Amino acid sequence: MESDGVAQFLEHRPRLFSLAYRMFGAVSEAEDVVQEVYLRWASADRGEIANGEAWLTTVTVNLCRTQLVSARARRETYVGQWLPEPVPTGGGALGPLGTVEERESVSLAVLTAMERLSPIERAVFVLREAFGYSHAEIAEMLDLTVANTQQIFHRAGQRVRTGKQRFVVSPEHARTMIEKFLQAASTGDVAGLRELLADDVVSVADGGGRVVAAKIPVVGGDVVARYLAKLRRFLGTTARFEFSEINGDVGLVLFQDEAPIGVLVFDFDEAGAIAAVRTVVNPIKLGAIAV
Repeated sequence: MESDGVAQFLEHRPRLFSLAYRMFGAVSEAEDVVQEVYLRWASADRGEIANGEAWLTTVTVNLCRTQLVSARARRETYVGQWLPEPVPTGGGALGPLGTVEERESVSLAVLTAMERLSPIERAVFVLREAFGYSHAEIAEMLDLTVANTQQIFHRAGQRVRTGKQRFVVSPEHARTMIEKFLQAASTGDVAGLRELLADDVVSVADGGGRVVAAKIPVVGGDVVARYLAKLRRFLGTTARFEFSEINGDVGLVLFQDEAPIGVLVFDFDEAGAIAAVRTVVNPIKLGAIAV
């Protein structure tokens, strides 16, 4: 029955969106793919489909692979630094995030690093790392050999984890540090900010050419402290911040006149200092925050 097909699709839809979002790092592109998957599902002869979950997953990941080519081309002409679209995850929008690995798979840090991957590398990495599919299952979905998927996964993991290691701190530590950060930044306390920052801290801002933002990363504790202390000049009298779980991490949402105008997410180093500040102020990327 048609209603059974709709119900089956709706059962899997959250997982398909979660998969597509990890592939793109973009909400709208993920939603477009999921809609196309539904259209193909609705017109398919489901009597010939032995495993609905496998069919839907295969169609989703292969549509993502195809569309990533044009998405990556658009990002090559992006103004300034590109960051993934932030998503509030406290309500389960990107699936279960109960383990460190699950949280890592949707973090802005990892999604940004995944931009180094080719579409096939990204597909294998996401299916294996985030969803736990076996190499045999991935090989069937992507029309590869098991040996191919193992090699691709190994290579993708090396490319994603190149550079400084990302340490996971407790939500309590993160919130305490962010509260101190917010107090120092909002009062222009450069010395106070510097005490919270790692020596090699990086600040990356994504304004997309629509909002004033640094077009290159700002690096180093002293430089980042001075840079962040100046940002309060851009805040209006009605500006306020709220804590929110963003992509599995404790983050801040900036509101102006009750509308979200920015998101800040933080990474920490082994000593618990702030190692990275990622700021998204491109209004095009705040749709999920505004819901």
